[in-house]
Amino acid sequence: MTRKEFGDDFVWGVSTAAYQTEGAHQADDKGVSIWDVFTNSKGRIWQNQNGNHACDFYSCYKEDILLLKKMNIPHFRFSISWSRIYPDGSGKINEKGIEFYNELINFCLAQNITPWITVYHWDLPHALELKGGWTNRDIVGWFSDYVHTCIQYFGDRVKNWMVLNEPMVFTGAGYFLGIHAPGKKGIHNFLKSAHHATLCQAEGGRIMKSMRSDLQVGTTFSTSLIHPYTNSVADKSAAVRVDALVNRMFIEPLLGLGYPYKDLKFLERMHAIMQPGDEKMQQFDMDFIGVQNYTREIVSASLLTPFVKAKIIKAHKRNVPVTVMNWEIYPECMYEILKKYNRYRNIKQLIVTENGAAFPDDIHEGIINDSNRIDYLRNHIWEVLRAKKEGVNVKGYFVWSLTDNFEWAEGYLPRFGLTHVDFKTQERTIKESGKFYGRFLEG
Repeated sequence: MTRKEFGDDFVWGVSTAAYQTEGAHQADDKGVSIWDVFTNSKGRIWQNQNGNHACDFYSCYKEDILLLKKMNIPHFRFSISWSRIYPDGSGKINEKGIEFYNELINFCLAQNITPWITVYHWDLPHALELKGGWTNRDIVGWFSDYVHTCIQYFGDRVKNWMVLNEPMVFTGAGYFLGIHAPGKKGIHNFLKSAHHATLCQAEGGRIMKSMRSDLQVGTTFSTSLIHPYTNSVADKSAAVRVDALVNRMFIEPLLGLGYPYKDLKFLERMHAIMQPGDEKMQQFDMDFIGVQNYTREIVSASLLTPFVKAKIIKAHKRNVPVTVMNWEIYPECMYEILKKYNRYRNIKQLIVTENGAAFPDDIHEGIINDSNRIDYLRNHIWEVLRAKKEGVNVKGYFVWSLTDNFEWAEGYLPRFGLTHVDFKTQERTIKESGKFYGRFLEG
């Protein structure tokens, strides 16, 4: 397998996110985000860790961009911190925040690194959360103003944009389970936040294209291949329901198919939240769909589980190889998910905007031997090529992540990076997996 087999127009890169890397949580008039509040509350995060300093990308961005160049990585996906642009979520713009992202973008371009920007990667300004956050329909207006500002200041040089990162995760984990910021729970909070996210992902795309027709605009979805635990009718039906929730709930309204009511009966409650014209407002013809895949899940029927009537059979109970996240290592899931999304009509192209794995790093005499990560990446890249050879219109692949970073509720325990970070000294060391990716991209 070589890079050349993917074609000259195939996009290769790495992905990061603002809250997970930037640190500098109070620098240069930045406002407070929901993750600033959540991680500084005891008992929320592994060992009560937080992202206050993270990788200090805010200060070290030039060093990290030069690491990209050293590894022959031509495309860099990062996100903008909403509260760094609008400290209060809306209203007065923070010019220092604009200046930081302008300098970051300009340095990328000076090093022949193509920037790809995610507008929203989970760090909602806390000031907006105090008004209801994603459960308040006013967020469509707040988000629209924020998107408009991003394109106004950065759209002249950045041509590749993603509206939302994984709406299923930030609404499900943040507004239903309460394990992510802002820590809300309950089905009503979830349904309202989810519906408003579908409106924002389409409206964000419309604003971007209306302001600059030369932009390539997409959005990203978390995906997991879902298989039934047994061949029983009950388990197969459970797998259909979980698949509808995990893989279909946000993309199908975008494509004009509406919510998957047939397979998720509890979504009928959406009718009380929706307003006339919302189904059309949810639709937008994206230039690409970002697919983010790491693993598969095995599910069985469970009458005790509310709403979906299904439960996940954990990987460690199935005696299969896993990552530090206890996610099953199953490379075929990448192929199957790409084939699944390719079956939707009207998707112009697919891009794998995240794929990677957390493993314990073996550090010996300054060398980080992470052969298991190399195997993971090689096998998943092969599955992308397999899908591409079978006619799937997949046009890019981004590794998660450039550096080890703050991994949300898991803190600094899982290390996904191609580059090791000593969080005490902020020293960077390219891992053997980073060298492998660099050699592959060099051809």
